Amino acid sequence: MAQRSSAGRGGTATRTGRRPGNQTPNTPEVSEAAISRMRVDEIRGQLRRHGVSGTSALRKPELVRTLVKTLRAERRSGGTKGPGRGATSGGRSTSGGRSTSGGRSAGGAAVRTGPRTSRSVRSSQVIATLTDRPERPGRSLVTTNHDVIRRWARERNAKPATIRGTERDGRAGVLTFNMPGYRESSRVREITWKEWFRTFDLRKLNLIYQERLRDGRMSNFFRTESPDREDG
Repeated sequence: MAQRSSAGRGGTATRTGRRPGNQTPNTPEVSEAAISRMRVDEIRGQLRRHGVSGTSALRKPELVRTLVKTLRAERRSGGTKGPGRGATSGGRSTSGGRSTSGGRSAGGAAVRTGPRTSRSVRSSQVIATLTDRPERPGRSLVTTNHDVIRRWARERNAKPATIRGTERDGRAGVLTFNMPGYRESSRVREITWKEWFRTFDLRKLNLIYQERLRDGRMSNFFRTESPDREDG
């Protein structure tokens, strides 16, 4: 069910004298109405890029208020950030969570996107730090964070691996995990985490995965994907 912005409830704006659109004084670039049209994952992503953590338990109205407050403080202090402008000008982030550096993401870099980013990446909940938690069991998740990936693998006793015969340019090819009783094959070759993450970052991949199935059981689902749709 679509969530309705409390700022847009019928008749309220007229009776209180509030105008639609930008409702934050002295901050012409901050539009509460535009932010309220964003998806919850997008708002959380914007907050993370502005250095705000601990948002996984907040509901959408609280997230909207927090992002507006954060952007307002930045405008007043003169600290305008690129992602903030994208979040408030058109309803959806123009940055799309793009990683501008293309380098290591262990510190919680944003999800990598591009002109051919799949619907799976766009619809998945972004997990950028170890403190982020899935909104519900069965939720599709996406991350580039090395620590998050290591923890997910460790909990399943999964080892970093590649598929033999897919190597290229002196590095690992298709990235996978070797799990006990799962996807065991003569073509699966275990590699070091250093080699796994080197390939992961050089190819600017995302990891799409699950923590739990809808019934609460641990899920082993994962796949890697590039914003250029290169096979992981």
